[in-house]
Amino acid sequence: MALGRGGSMWLSLAVVLCMSLAGSASEIKVGFYSDSCPKAEDIVKEELDKAFKANAGIGADFLRLHFHDCFVRGCEASILVDSTKGNIAEKDAPPNETFEDEVFDGIDSIKKRLEAACKRTVSCADIIAFAARDSIVHYGGKYYSVPSGRKDGRKSIAKETVDLPPPTFNLTQLTTLFYSKGLNRDDLVTLSGAHTIGVAHCPAFADRLYNYSGTLKGDPSLDSGYAKKLKRECPPGNTVTEVDMDPQSPLTFDSSFYKAVTTHRGLFTSDQSLMSTDETSNKVSQYAKNPNLFKKKFAASMVKMGKIGVLTGKQGTVRANCRVINYS
Repeated sequence: MALGRGGSMWLSLAVVLCMSLAGSASEIKVGFYSDSCPKAEDIVKEELDKAFKANAGIGADFLRLHFHDCFVRGCEASILVDSTKGNIAEKDAPPNETFEDEVFDGIDSIKKRLEAACKRTVSCADIIAFAARDSIVHYGGKYYSVPSGRKDGRKSIAKETVDLPPPTFNLTQLTTLFYSKGLNRDDLVTLSGAHTIGVAHCPAFADRLYNYSGTLKGDPSLDSGYAKKLKRECPPGNTVTEVDMDPQSPLTFDSSFYKAVTTHRGLFTSDQSLMSTDETSNKVSQYAKNPNLFKKKFAASMVKMGKIGVLTGKQGTVRANCRVINYS
């Protein structure tokens, strides 16, 4: 399925957005804290290592945290803000309710150490970006340098999480959303590979098992053996069970996710939709055969995604507590 007549419109929008993003991200750079807080990235990694020892799978949440932050208001740590009596924040919106408390506690631990070492210097937004990178590396992905210097935002609104792609989206819907963020289809296919680690709760894919497109039947494109396995783990109405998104190697950052998609074993509708055009299916097949290419491209797309809507200079602030907005 091609973009069709609307393709040129979205391409134009993407160009405009990329120009805008490049302008807003012009002040972030690799080594931003080399003088002001030279041990910043070391501190992040040290605290993450402690988190991994306590929970081997927590890195998937740190990676997802970066996605969910950047796709709503940009990469400015709005996802970390606690709700108040007058406002329901992003972290309490349905798409974010499955984050483990440990991931937010982990950010708190990192921030506490950074504040002790370099008061009001390292932003929560940069902590998220560093933690995502280090999580990828922990599971076997490629190390990449993270441009930093982001500032933290001053708003967090639950309703704005409509910008997060649900697992039920098809390729056209995903493409439209990614273009609106300044990302292209290659980024879409590449960043979907984040599903090589982590888990999903049954409701995220129950429609594919029991009521695909309102048919009261399962998705006929889903491999029958895989469907039977998922039904055993997720009987109707089950809302608590967690299923590995990449059962072949759930704690290894590799390309087995793409191998699964090529054999109709993608867990989500959004995963399997990557096979719906020649352009995207060819990219899936490339990554399935060449894990090193996937890791290299994933690192590049992460850097690109990390520039969405960033705040720099006086546009934002550096929170002393990542859960509480600073207005100064």
